[in-house]
Amino acid sequence: MGQWRGERLGKQLVIENKTGGGGNIGTEAAIRSAPDGYTLFFVNPANAINALLYEKLPFNFIADMAPVGGVMRVPNVMEVTPSFPAKTVAEFIAYAKANPGKVNMASAGIGTSPHLSGELFMSMTGVKLTHMPYRGNGPAVQDLIGGQVDVMFDTLPASIEHIRAGKLRALAVISAQSVDVLPEVPTIAATVPGYEAGAFFGIGPPKGTPDEVIDKLNTQINAILADPQSLTGN
Repeated sequence: MGQWRGERLGKQLVIENKTGGGGNIGTEAAIRSAPDGYTLFFVNPANAINALLYEKLPFNFIADMAPVGGVMRVPNVMEVTPSFPAKTVAEFIAYAKANPGKVNMASAGIGTSPHLSGELFMSMTGVKLTHMPYRGNGPAVQDLIGGQVDVMFDTLPASIEHIRAGKLRALAVISAQSVDVLPEVPTIAATVPGYEAGAFFGIGPPKGTPDEVIDKLNTQINAILADPQSLTGN
């Protein structure tokens, strides 16, 4: 989306990943930026989760961020390092119960969608995993690929290419139904009835951004989503 928007506007769009604090550091940086439409924030599940998880935050996300447009809703995926002994969700549960606290679960940080997806899994299955929070999704996935951690309940877009390349093994998708991009991968709900988790993403500038700027950004986002080439990168 960044490349598409930059090409259409004739301006380079710089993607800056501000990690830490379960997304709160990046959120605050965006909220404190000038409301001129030149700094946009990639809204994610942690913004909803953190409002309940943290007793006090230096911002009010609902009041301080102006909504522009939704981008996507995606399922999460339960994945393990290829050397992990379990090949199915049922085998994973059996192994984790036989080794309580010895299976390490990576996440993109406390309060992120992968973290809460894992906590829900533990609550519904009775297994005990050791949570290993990272400063963002990237380092968590890399350590999972390297075998430093055992399992992650990651967002599908962040991991699908690693799964296709055989660097990670998908045990199940965390949606009510199977997904087209991984049709051979079952759902966790097939083994753990009622389990479902996903993630949503959108775009928002800080409050005070002029209405005409928000309208222009909304038009651009809708055009990007309607353009098949922007979604394939071709």
